[in-house]
Amino acid sequence: MAETPESRKRNKKRYANYGNKKVKTSRELEVGMQGILITCNMNERKCTAEAFSLLNEYADQLYGPEKFSDADESDSDVNDGQDDDDAEAALKKEVKQIRSSTQKRERRFQALDSGANNVVFIRTQNIDPDKLVHHILQDLYTTKKKKSRVILRMLPVSGTCKAFIEDMEKYLGTFLEPWFKTPNQGTFQIVFKARNSSHNKREEVIKALAGLVGQLNPNNKVDLTNPEYTIIIEVIKSVCCVSVVRDYMLFRKFNVQEVVKVDKVQNLPQRTEGSQEGAGGQEVEAVKQDKGAADNAADQKEETVVPIEEGNKDGQGHVPDKQ
Repeated sequence: MAETPESRKRNKKRYANYGNKKVKTSRELEVGMQGILITCNMNERKCTAEAFSLLNEYADQLYGPEKFSDADESDSDVNDGQDDDDAEAALKKEVKQIRSSTQKRERRFQALDSGANNVVFIRTQNIDPDKLVHHILQDLYTTKKKKSRVILRMLPVSGTCKAFIEDMEKYLGTFLEPWFKTPNQGTFQIVFKARNSSHNKREEVIKALAGLVGQLNPNNKVDLTNPEYTIIIEVIKSVCCVSVVRDYMLFRKFNVQEVVKVDKVQNLPQRTEGSQEGAGGQEVEAVKQDKGAADNAADQKEETVVPIEEGNKDGQGHVPDKQ
């Protein structure tokens, strides 16, 4: 039957907006995932490429080269010559082969949509993200070799939950036990950052997290200068990313650009006998101020939150980082 002019008009109208629909080509950060949040400055594609190169380099050192294998051929050989006429058995075997092939193709690093601009999420498979990131930063800090141009910070994500206060309290109450539940204890600070999220009130989150750490062990103490542990809370949309890390301040808040810089204080000439103590002290203080300004300029904005200490009359239990 020939197409009439009226039907052609209907077809054009029906499919006119088809090309304008946004097609979802990648998976997004979801609850239940582990991985690494990587921040950058405007160039997410190049950041992702650098991230894969850096992560694979150090993952090879810790876990060995990534191995690739085709689908298990033994599955396809099972029952060859049997049940050839059984359509149901043949269908089940085909589905099993497809699933096996899909699992084999899963890489140890997968780039997903984080849900925020200038933030890349790399999902990890069978790898401890905290251990890997610490290993990278330790090497960069020691060797002072710059290995990236657009990556700013690398934050491990050891756990995720829904970014609602009830879910966060329930999840973190168990998540934080290995570090802070009696008999375990330590000095700590809490770093909180929210992106594209407005359903969480900052004061409620601060109060909840501070209370959890205190309930696990009253001997846990706050240390904003050199804490043993830093609890990182990164909220993106409706997902809360959590990790507990060491050496957060030593590794310049996990900033790969800053961690490779030589500490200027270490390069100051030592005072000799007869030198003026006041002048030397002023020189050291000036260098520390310059170093702190550079750190603040390179790092993204974040808030450091801590439990209310005795004598702290702030009433909100948080200390904002200097911007």
